[in-house]
Amino acid sequence: MSPTPPARRLRLGLPRRVFSQVLLMQVAIAAGVAVLATGLFLAPLSDQLDDQAMRRALAIAQTTAAQPRIAADLTSTRPSVDGPVQAAAERIRNASGAEYVVIMNKQGVRWSHTDSDEVGKVVSTDPSDALAGRDVMEIDNGTLGRSARGKVPLRDAGGETVGAVSVGIEYDSVRARLIHTIPSLFAYAGGALAVGALAAYLISRRVHRQTRDLAFSDISALLAEREAMLHGIREGVVALGRGGRIRLLNDEAQRLLGLGTEAIGQPLEAALGEGRTTDVLSGRVTGTDLLTVRGQRVLVANRMPTDDGGAVATLRDRTELEQLGRELDSTRGLIDALRAQDHEHANRMHTLLGLLELEMYEEAAEFVGEVAGAHRVTAEQITEKVHDPLLSALLVGKATVAAERGVTLAVSEDTVLPDRLVDPGGLVTIVGNLVDNALDAAVGLRAADAGARHARVEVALRTEGLLGRTVVLRVRDTGPGVPADQRESVFTEGWSTKEPPAHGQRGIGLALVRRLAERQGGSVRVASAPGGGAEFTVVLPEGLTEPRPVASEETR
Repeated sequence: MSPTPPARRLRLGLPRRVFSQVLLMQVAIAAGVAVLATGLFLAPLSDQLDDQAMRRALAIAQTTAAQPRIAADLTSTRPSVDGPVQAAAERIRNASGAEYVVIMNKQGVRWSHTDSDEVGKVVSTDPSDALAGRDVMEIDNGTLGRSARGKVPLRDAGGETVGAVSVGIEYDSVRARLIHTIPSLFAYAGGALAVGALAAYLISRRVHRQTRDLAFSDISALLAEREAMLHGIREGVVALGRGGRIRLLNDEAQRLLGLGTEAIGQPLEAALGEGRTTDVLSGRVTGTDLLTVRGQRVLVANRMPTDDGGAVATLRDRTELEQLGRELDSTRGLIDALRAQDHEHANRMHTLLGLLELEMYEEAAEFVGEVAGAHRVTAEQITEKVHDPLLSALLVGKATVAAERGVTLAVSEDTVLPDRLVDPGGLVTIVGNLVDNALDAAVGLRAADAGARHARVEVALRTEGLLGRTVVLRVRDTGPGVPADQRESVFTEGWSTKEPPAHGQRGIGLALVRRLAERQGGSVRVASAPGGGAEFTVVLPEGLTEPRPVASEETR
């Protein structure tokens, strides 16, 4: 006979389904509790029935000993089956339902017994305690078998102990009462077990719906996979509860938001503070691929509500992409400027060639000097007023781009900025964003209105304060200006009146300007410029380091 194929062998153990496992465990628990409760009830019940039987036997014995006639007959007659003591004992036994009523003298000789052959014989158990004047309750074995007994002394009219009375209750009757009680007790236990099984079934059905009938091993594997996935992906994940409290932060979300594990369990406002990031994650700002700035990072956020009233938000880092996009915009602008400059350069070369062919050598030399001197004068003016090399190079480059776009970029006469910047890179970003916006505004107004005034952008940089460490930046343009009701909105991430560039969305530049200014303890505001246009003012209270001491003649 061939062995049973492995696929058909009986597999013992718990079922895999959560519904079956939970139901089986809960039914087993309910059955165990019912059995335990029944056992705990039966154990004291048996002791209680034994005590009741012994007390009943003692009460019959005391009632019998209280009759003075029996003590008198015991002392005045001989033990006999037909004697008065035997007759009285049998009468009491029949009336009380006792198994036996034995009356004995001080030597333990029976004057009465249910078995007539035992009358006149010595009792089989020790009667010394009763004869000594003490009441006795016990369960013991005698000539009639196991019984619950009560023994008391028998006294005459003078109070002297002349014998003892022993009454027995058949122990089988006690057991019968216990056995009679068990079915009803089991009925109650069965009812409790049925209720417990029904409750277990309902609970198991609920667990079945919530776990989608997965096995416990599957749930454990899913949790392990979820933890590995959440903390392994390079995208921030933030899970929120019904009240807006943070329930989960994966490693990337902690890095992007600058939070630690202590933020879990806190409300969003407490962990992140007020701002657009909090508004986006809480759902007060709706949409897809929403831009927000957190510290120096540009983030793209998406939010998905969950069935329990919470939400899951994902965060992607677009800082590098934004930087690359801005570099691409700058490169495109530079290419356009170089193309226009090349065209202008060709026109100038043609003009110079014509002057040379006409032998107008003095005019040609003067023309070359004017063309070369214009750019040199602009660069010299900027470097004389702005001593920081990065910032002066930025302004020279912006002036060239502005000239090619038909806009005059001027540095105000009162501009003086020493080479002691605390954060040169941050100020370069601030100036670059503000100048770019001013150029766009000035060019846009001139393109929309042919009769508009000459496009111009003016940059002013100066120091203020007692120690001369406060940097004040002012950028004016001749564009359309910013309406009063929008002067706060322009600094919000994602807000822009321009068409988005090819690489993505706008509305980041001015938000970064505010963040960089506030990081240095400063501020930024916008107002109307004199004569029209917009004027952006940035104040950095600690923008410069302390001036270096000048060496005296003695120390040189």
